[in-house]
Amino acid sequence: MPPHPAVHDSAAHDDGSHHSHPAIERHVDVAVVGGSAAGLAAALQLSRQRRSVLVVDSGEPRNAPAAHMHSYLGHEGRPPADFLRIAREEVRSYGAEVLTGRVLDVTREDDGFRLELTGGHVVHARRVVAATGLTDELPDVPGLAEHWGGAVIHCPFCHGYEARDGRIVALVTSPMGLHPLPLLRQLTADLTVLIHAGVDTDEPQLQTLRDAGVTVVVQPAAAVVSDAAGGLRGIRLSDGSEIAADTILVGTRLHARVAPFAGVGLEAAAHPSGVATHVAADPMTGATAVPGLYAAGTLAEPMLQVLPTAAAGSRVGSMVSFDLAHEGLERAAWPSAHAADWDGRYSGDLQWSGNPNGSLVAEVADLTPGSALDVGAGEGGDALWLAEHGWRVTANDISALALERVRSAATERGLDVTLLQADANAAAPFAGTRYDLVTAAYASIPRTPDDRAAAHLLDAVAPGGTLLVIAHDPQDMGAAAADPEQTRPFDHEAYVDVEAFATALAEASGWVIETHERRERPAGAVSTHHVHDVVLRARREG
Repeated sequence: MPPHPAVHDSAAHDDGSHHSHPAIERHVDVAVVGGSAAGLAAALQLSRQRRSVLVVDSGEPRNAPAAHMHSYLGHEGRPPADFLRIAREEVRSYGAEVLTGRVLDVTREDDGFRLELTGGHVVHARRVVAATGLTDELPDVPGLAEHWGGAVIHCPFCHGYEARDGRIVALVTSPMGLHPLPLLRQLTADLTVLIHAGVDTDEPQLQTLRDAGVTVVVQPAAAVVSDAAGGLRGIRLSDGSEIAADTILVGTRLHARVAPFAGVGLEAAAHPSGVATHVAADPMTGATAVPGLYAAGTLAEPMLQVLPTAAAGSRVGSMVSFDLAHEGLERAAWPSAHAADWDGRYSGDLQWSGNPNGSLVAEVADLTPGSALDVGAGEGGDALWLAEHGWRVTANDISALALERVRSAATERGLDVTLLQADANAAAPFAGTRYDLVTAAYASIPRTPDDRAAAHLLDAVAPGGTLLVIAHDPQDMGAAAADPEQTRPFDHEAYVDVEAFATALAEASGWVIETHERRERPAGAVSTHHVHDVVLRARREG
């Protein structure tokens, strides 16, 4: 996202998360629906191609019940939640955003898609990656669901090793349930195959199993039985007898999550396995029958483990990157979705009050007016106030519409303000010019792994000059981000934070940090959760 306008009197919020704030409309290159392995891998590929990416994640990963995931090289045995934390951090490090929320509906519009989110927010995207995955339907056996993800497993490769040498019962409910049985025979000598339903008793493989010393029982399961401590004890059969078990392997019916895409006609079809539905997609590109809509991961390939699911997402992300690149060449254009995002915000009514930020007013009170650069000036509340108090001001923003509002307000008030449309992450956004004051108040600048924007702002400060950065306290921001039914429309973790500037200052020579503190927001704030700011002020030695 671009540098964003300051919240000049704390009555409006750059992240759009205040509950009384009107619904926000975002504009991005690619919206990824689903934030597990496939969706995050696609987002990583796309963001590394300098595409603006927004991931919407409902926070319901299919493997959430499992304590650990396996057969993922480099992440073997890692808890799924840890894997997602690492993956989100990697995606956010390139400025891609991961929002907790739900996509309610996807429809067509002139240049792409319109996605309606919980909380009333809207995303306009040139392309969409569907990575919503599957839901598991367990056999209707009482007690089975209580052990799902623990002692009840579905994949010998994912969790079979952990069940080795124990009492394993394979609960077979379809011909596909016979497929993994040779693998189980390698894992334990104490294997029982329970034919619950769906398989003919004269199936040749059953005799092969018996000949290999495997116990085969043909009888419906009445219930899964737990011991006094709540652990798995076994399976009670319809005749009242019981098979002892430490682990139950069961096949599930897999259902593709396609409800959000009904508005564009995307439907699930039966998978050749007979136990799943999926979205038909090109096996290389992930393109679906809906132009511009791609399917990634288990939504298209239901039998994938986590590692190949991530690989599939990465492949689809690269194909979408090619699609957008070819379109740019054909149009002889290099569109900036970051600029489009904020131009969309500034195409309507005024966003902010026009008053200066209280922390900026307090922090510059002891400075002698000189040249000033306001990064993320927005509609110009801070820039105009500085100009009125004797500063020679350059107002910077990525949005041309925002800067037009600064120009109009400056003309109306008889002020001379220089306008600079530039992205703080560009190669040389400030053209080597240095200023006595560089300020960024609530500037939403996308992160990069090298913290390029922070370096650019530091470099723009003249010897003897001051750097002033003001941001929402991330603890307050995080507390407001977790409800998928609300959807906060911006991801603060994808933006350069105050700590990035503090780190850059610590690594540079010739700087003195004068203030770095958490404080209550200036008087007039109306939010109930953004109640603190972090303020960093540093002086460059002359």
